Amino acid sequence: MELYDGRPESVEGRLPREVRTYDLLDELGISYKRTDHAPADNMEACNAIDAILEVVICKNLFLCNRQKTNFYLLMMPGDKKFKTKELSAQINSARLSFASPEDMLKYLDIEPGAVSIMGLMNDHDNAVQLLIDEDVLKDEYLGCHPCVCTSSLKMKVSDVTGKYLPAVHHAYQTVHLVGED
Repeated sequence: MELYDGRPESVEGRLPREVRTYDLLDELGISYKRTDHAPADNMEACNAIDAILEVVICKNLFLCNRQKTNFYLLMMPGDKKFKTKELSAQINSARLSFASPEDMLKYLDIEPGAVSIMGLMNDHDNAVQLLIDEDVLKDEYLGCHPCVCTSSLKMKVSDVTGKYLPAVHHAYQTVHLVGED
């Protein structure tokens, strides 16, 4: 794996959703580092990607309530454990569960393994509420996928919250997750 500045020189063979991500980040003047890799299917692979980017890639969970009327994208540190009960109380939504791959595709144009804040650019109806753990906001940088699981990006948190989110018309709610047993 190598670390590159910005988009790939050629987008041949890349999915349109990935190319749209680079197009939008470039249009917004957001600088980012990128690495290409095989899908990370174990912690060892994730740690190798984190080491290249020099950042912990966020854990991104796509959740919904039991009725499937409310959808949430939760960003939290990759090393923190997720506890449904802990989050449910803060957002006043009981019975949270993982949303289906079909809903992921419908709302974020993302497939399992590639869930990312970048998918919010595809949520034109603002059906997905963004929840960010406060520890993510404390770091200078965050790591995420550009809507595919074979590349990872590093960018400033301030660029994500100050430029990207306003451009895609999404606000966020800060949550406090302890994540301990």
